[in-house]
Amino acid sequence: MTRLRRRSRRGFLTAAGAAGTVALAGCTAEQTGEGDDGIDDDGDDHEADTSDDDGEETTLTIATYESFVDAPSSSPGPWLAETFEEEYGVEIEWATPENGLNHYIERRNAGASIDADLFVGLNVDDLVRLDEATDDGSEEAAESGLFKPGAIDDVEGVSDVREELRFDPRDRVVPYATNYISLVYDGTTTTAPGTFAGLLEEDHRGALITQNPSGSTTGRAFFLHTVHRFGTDDYEASGDGESSEEGFDDYLDYWAALQENDVRVQGSWGDAYAAWSGGEAPMVVSYSTDQVFAAAEGADLEEHQVRFLDEQAYANPEGAAVFADTDRGDLAREFISFLLSPRVQGEIAELNVQFPATTTAELGAEYDELAKEPPEPVTFTYEELQGSVDGWIDAWERQFAEQ
Repeated sequence: MTRLRRRSRRGFLTAAGAAGTVALAGCTAEQTGEGDDGIDDDGDDHEADTSDDDGEETTLTIATYESFVDAPSSSPGPWLAETFEEEYGVEIEWATPENGLNHYIERRNAGASIDADLFVGLNVDDLVRLDEATDDGSEEAAESGLFKPGAIDDVEGVSDVREELRFDPRDRVVPYATNYISLVYDGTTTTAPGTFAGLLEEDHRGALITQNPSGSTTGRAFFLHTVHRFGTDDYEASGDGESSEEGFDDYLDYWAALQENDVRVQGSWGDAYAAWSGGEAPMVVSYSTDQVFAAAEGADLEEHQVRFLDEQAYANPEGAAVFADTDRGDLAREFISFLLSPRVQGEIAELNVQFPATTTAELGAEYDELAKEPPEPVTFTYEELQGSVDGWIDAWERQFAEQ
């Protein structure tokens, strides 16, 4: 568990500035961005109960992924903790177990207590995995799960969340940010294709680095985009018949063609981005906010170009949920409301280099210009992924190993 007390943002950013640029670039909480400090949008005092029965100051324990709080860049966690503590008089304790959400799935299945109040950083894949591991489909199982259905209905600010980013049919999780997965390429050495089919051209042989979908969130998003585009035996492609015209029966057929054109698959986003930054290939699967980081580092933006294949990018929203058995549920919901406030939405977007989830976020004009949003975001729903995504990846792994 990582415990962070109040710490000046200036000092944190100064320390972060010593990190290498490869470690900072391209990945949600591993990028950097600047935003103004601030506490409350309207200046009102909050009256949440922030003390335990014995009068001691309350501690709110928030589970998340490690880079959200201590990446070698300007992670949002320290600023959020300092700001919330000042505003509410509540100490924030971060929990970053090595195996992430699986830590809590295992404790729940073992009947052990959950030593956290809420989880920040859930996506739809996590939710599908959680429910497949803990939910037998009964109403009793749903009600006794890690996150209680309908728990975020009364959270202030939920109505400001963009509807297309809502991914939990049981209303346990509320999105607070999103990424769009795209190609990032060095425009000084290549021109990226505009279509999936274009990646197969001889001119782009060996030019693309991506990530393994079984272990990388970024790689999984790109993988799912190919499934969405070219279809499977149980999912019809979204390309209005174009996939068959291009000669691909399904996503596996397309990936076989990518392999023939020497695509490189790395284990993680960090490995892939480092290889791309080192000039090992001119294109990498990454985030459409890449120029935000590049500009902050004073890099040549021509070397950090973004391309949306077929004018699309895969949306990967992140959300927060309150653990069902916490005795600080009201305070946990206050924290989620805090995450959704306009000022904090803008700050998270800039610090974590993501897009805000709400329609009311306060963002600077430069951020709006540099963060590229696709003409057509695509994504799978919870229902479409449930019972399918593991099989899709297993089939991909078998095919990839045989090539």
